[in-house]
Amino acid sequence: METLTNYIDGESREPFNGLYLDNVAPATGMVYQQIPDSGQEDVDAAVKAAKAAFPSWSGLEIPERNRYLLAIADLIDRDHDRLAKMESVDNGKPVKLASRVDIPRASANMRFYATAMMHFASEAHPTVSALNYTTRTPVGVAGCISPWNLPLYLFTWKIAPALAAGNTVVAKPSELTPATAHAFGLLCQEAGLPAGVLNIVHGQGKRAGESLVAHEDVPLISFTGGTATGRRIASIAAPQFKKLSLELGGKNPTIIFADCDLDQAVGETVASSFANQGEICLCGSRILVEDAVYEKFMNKFVERAAAWQPGDPGDETTRLGALVSEAHLEKVESYVALAQKEGGTIRLGGKRVNPGGEFSNGFYFEPTIITGLSMDCRTNQEEIFGPVVTVTPFHTEEDGVSMANDSRYGLSATIWTTNLSRAHRVANKLEAGIVWINCWLHRDLRTPFGGWKSSGVGREGGWEALRFFTEAKNVCIKL
Repeated sequence: METLTNYIDGESREPFNGLYLDNVAPATGMVYQQIPDSGQEDVDAAVKAAKAAFPSWSGLEIPERNRYLLAIADLIDRDHDRLAKMESVDNGKPVKLASRVDIPRASANMRFYATAMMHFASEAHPTVSALNYTTRTPVGVAGCISPWNLPLYLFTWKIAPALAAGNTVVAKPSELTPATAHAFGLLCQEAGLPAGVLNIVHGQGKRAGESLVAHEDVPLISFTGGTATGRRIASIAAPQFKKLSLELGGKNPTIIFADCDLDQAVGETVASSFANQGEICLCGSRILVEDAVYEKFMNKFVERAAAWQPGDPGDETTRLGALVSEAHLEKVESYVALAQKEGGTIRLGGKRVNPGGEFSNGFYFEPTIITGLSMDCRTNQEEIFGPVVTVTPFHTEEDGVSMANDSRYGLSATIWTTNLSRAHRVANKLEAGIVWINCWLHRDLRTPFGGWKSSGVGREGGWEALRFFTEAKNVCIKL
């Protein structure tokens, strides 16, 4: 059995307390790794190393930092197949998905921010009597905490802009999916990244995570994860006036208008409902369908979703893998039971799946479609984060918008219509950080990413990320 280590000050280190956690492969339900259950001493050592490395790293010319990030991207590309298989085993997602999405995006994150920093510009405001100009300088030690659903993808999404901007980093990946973060540290070491610039501490949120958030020498925290955890992080960081970026949960609406291309809408809605086992904060978990096409949509949707049966994540034909943990499987199962108590009808799925053989103890759940629920019930209001969606008819455009906005979350929304005026009009009314029209998960790394309401604070992506990882300073010179 493999035992992972922390990556601190350019080298592998065992946890000070000697404690380890079991890492379970979701597809089989079997323990296959041990990971550090790090505590305050490990975080202190990582922050100390990052703080010591900050002056020299932030003092490098931008092309030099660029060179390191591009070298790391090259190594990710070199190890693409190995990392994709590792991600599939660790998370439970299909290896085909990891190969096409997760690992290429991790490489793209490194390349994008290495290049973006070369073009990051400040402003000048000249007048007759004075010249004002703005500088943007790195903050210091950045604390980056990433989730389990897109492990390397979102790990690098934070680390890349932080390093590109000149910060040093202490990163904590999810304890449920640590494998590719550990591998990433070794690739950084191979690329010659100076010691202390990136430090990776494994462990639980309540121990390692909170120690990082509370540390007095970490002035900036970037977190992606659940809303309850984000609230806890804010309560610790806000009194210390730390910079905070919180990308939190979602309960995203998909609005199907009668004038849409129905076949295209159905096909893409199946993907937006069940891709990555529904374990993406951007998945469309509330599907709202104009009543004129409701039955036609439902017939097609149920038929196509039924083809997404869970199975061996290592099989190239598998569309739906295992959920990340037994606890998460039980959570998803409990929401299906709740939906039935609230009066919902299970139109498809709703049960655990046993693929048999070596996967008999894995964490599999059917793609599940539920109808007949009111918009104010818990099933429609709380984030389930699994392969479970509700479908609800609406009558008018105003009804559709009102139902879409009836949520404490506001991360993303999707609109299906061929009416361009309606598309713009509805997009403008939706309370969401991202609105897709006739597509889903079409991402451009230059655009701002984040949510409204309980879906988060701040924005990631493009210039927004580089602004977050730097501090603005105005310099005024009297002429």
